Amino acid sequence: MPRPRSEKARQSVLASMRRALTAEGYAAVTIEGLAAEAGVSKQTIYRWWPSKAAILGEALLEGELPGADVEVAFTDDLAADLRAWFSLLSDQQGNAANVELARALIAVTATDAELGTGLNERLAAPIRDWVTRRLALAVEAGEVRSDIDAEVVADQLVAIASYAALLGRPLGKKRVEETVRVMMRGIGA
Repeated sequence: MPRPRSEKARQSVLASMRRALTAEGYAAVTIEGLAAEAGVSKQTIYRWWPSKAAILGEALLEGELPGADVEVAFTDDLAADLRAWFSLLSDQQGNAANVELARALIAVTATDAELGTGLNERLAAPIRDWVTRRLALAVEAGEVRSDIDAEVVADQLVAIASYAALLGRPLGKKRVEETVRVMMRGIGA
């Protein structure tokens, strides 16, 4: 069954947001531009969403979420894996468009709690999964205490990454080393 016309137009606005993000970056996206590309009025957009940030949040929730796939292969060394994870993330944050997007996601979270919760869960779930699997191996190998809560550790990784994105300052090699050293001291066996 075909979607109602308004649903097609709504999806067109969301697709326009995703395209504009890739082509121009969040700061350059305007409600006027989205309306023109989707073939709807600005008033229609404002009936569906209260802000540009809300459109971004829904567009990302329904589409690709950059940064949600930050995962590295496991080695026999937890500290090395954490350094690799932070380095991969830092490389992504070195891109100005990714910093702008991360800040926009933080804005969405601050202005729409429900949408922010959905986005944060979608972003954090793969990280929690990676951390849980990696820490289970580290516990088996005796690298990490068995009483460590993997979700708490994952939340710390997300917090560090979010803070770096908010500042627009990728974690440098020295910062990655120090962060992993402190983490290992806290969770090590």
